[in-house]
Amino acid sequence: MSVNRSATALVEVPRGLAGVVVTDTEVGDVRGGEGFYHYRQYSAVELARTRPFEDVWHLLVHGELPDAERAAAFAAETAALRRLPDDVRAALPAIAAASGRSGPLAGLRTALSLLGAAKGFRPVYDIDAGERRRDTLVAAAAVPTLLTALHRLGGGLDPVEPREDLSYAANYLYMLTGSEPDPERTRAVEQYLISTIDHGFNASTFTARVITSTGADVAACLVGAVGALSGPLHGGAPSRALDTLDAIGTPDRIDAWIRERVLAGDRIMGFGHPVYRTEDPRSRMLREIAEGFGGPRVGFAVEVERRVEAILAELKPGRELHTNVEFYAGVVMELCGLPREMFTPTFAAARVVGWSANILEQAQDSKIIRPVARYVGPGAPVKVPETVA
Repeated sequence: MSVNRSATALVEVPRGLAGVVVTDTEVGDVRGGEGFYHYRQYSAVELARTRPFEDVWHLLVHGELPDAERAAAFAAETAALRRLPDDVRAALPAIAAASGRSGPLAGLRTALSLLGAAKGFRPVYDIDAGERRRDTLVAAAAVPTLLTALHRLGGGLDPVEPREDLSYAANYLYMLTGSEPDPERTRAVEQYLISTIDHGFNASTFTARVITSTGADVAACLVGAVGALSGPLHGGAPSRALDTLDAIGTPDRIDAWIRERVLAGDRIMGFGHPVYRTEDPRSRMLREIAEGFGGPRVGFAVEVERRVEAILAELKPGRELHTNVEFYAGVVMELCGLPREMFTPTFAAARVVGWSANILEQAQDSKIIRPVARYVGPGAPVKVPETVA
């Protein structure tokens, strides 16, 4: 072990910071052993079942669920922020073209930076709580507009301007398709959005908080979070879970396909979670939503889930592996008409609210997050060799 020459003693922690408490939070928590997670003091799944998206957004920003009057006022305030500045809108075709096959999530990083500049976002270190709140609302309200515009431009279509008379979820689907969505699909997508607003100190949330701890502006914090979410081990699994269903193809192929993957030690996309040791509560709720739609695709997904768990119990006794949120999220979004390339961006359209709540909380702490790494390279110092003529 290298000699510690700093004034602070090194503390050994698990790889990946697993189980390490890095701060206190009032935003929410995940209790993986119980299969439960919550926003503030409320069950996240119960909120998804009973409340609209805007009410949960209000809860994370203000710490309480709104009454009818405040709910209407908050919904109107955020809806009025959906329209983009002219210079941002004018730049979107070039951003979409440059993003190419990388898609809207890659373009969102650039677009958010431009939005922050156009709106005059200042470092959170230099502004008060009211201005921080305003900046997070501006950014979060604009994310669905940016994502849907980039998607449509990438497909050769004109962007659809947002409507203030539609809910967050309905407006998102409207801007994506150009048609006002039916209530059943709107509510299904809304419940998915609510269920994925926040989920503990995941990689993207932690990234947002690290950047916030430097005092950077809200746009910079969110761009970093989007970058973390773009990784396939974090936000890229819903479409891959559907790829699993496609690869299996038909019910008679389920067992052979699963056995081959399990015995080879391959990961089955849509199964397993680093925190939950029980069924993912988000998966349970989304399975119920999918079964409400019905159809062969849903029945096939349910059968695949059943057989994966049964085969794992046989081949890997004692190993708990259940569906995670991505498995049925993909099924539900497909049923609601969302293209696969928009699955992870839709996740971002929800998680931006959770990121924002964490940014607001972290900005209250002036201590920068600055861990250390243990050097394991060649011994130092070594004399620098002379240049050979």
